[in-house]
Amino acid sequence: MLSIIIPTLNAAQRLPATVTSVIDSGMPVEVLVVDGGSTDGTEELAEKLGARVFTTLPGRGGQLSAGAEAATGEWLMFLHADTILGPNWAKTATDFMMSSETANKAGYFNFRLDDDGPWVTRLERIVAWRSRALGLPYGDQSLLMGQKFYRQLGGFRSLPLMEDVEFVRRIGRRNLVALEADAVTSADRYRRNGYPQRMARNGFCLALYFLGVPSRIIAKVYP
Repeated sequence: MLSIIIPTLNAAQRLPATVTSVIDSGMPVEVLVVDGGSTDGTEELAEKLGARVFTTLPGRGGQLSAGAEAATGEWLMFLHADTILGPNWAKTATDFMMSSETANKAGYFNFRLDDDGPWVTRLERIVAWRSRALGLPYGDQSLLMGQKFYRQLGGFRSLPLMEDVEFVRRIGRRNLVALEADAVTSADRYRRNGYPQRMARNGFCLALYFLGVPSRIIAKVYP
């Protein structure tokens, strides 16, 4: 079985579409929502949607780790609460899980935004290059991997930010597989801040991480 772990914090507006995109696929899944202290009814909504709900301290890394610990499936998928998987994700994921060559691999989906325009196209191309050439897919592209491989790697660290970058670096570029299905993420941050500004801020945060700046400090720059 596939366990799908979704970290949340005041995600009631976006969560229904995210959960529906995986439950309506027809694939037998276990959905675990790990909430970091929402005040907008996210936990109650998640329960109504059929998810197993857990509450932890806020911090995406710790929430993902807690979800993985509670998961019962042989395969794990880590999915952001504002990301909707494309209609062919289940077949793509099944093919990956059934392959004899993916026991020590992690799959990630194509980054897409629920927006259009030239800046969106540029950003999607940059992310595709970054993922393939540098081995740095982010959490909004989701990650699919075996429970055993996840535990061998030591799981997610309890970081407030950059938990996905830290984790995929341990996975290693050669062990990351691009899956031919889309993960469509909300473009709210880009629309609110402006595409060039948001892209520059994301790049600046990544540079700070590689310079060794603690993620708790980077988190103050990111919002």
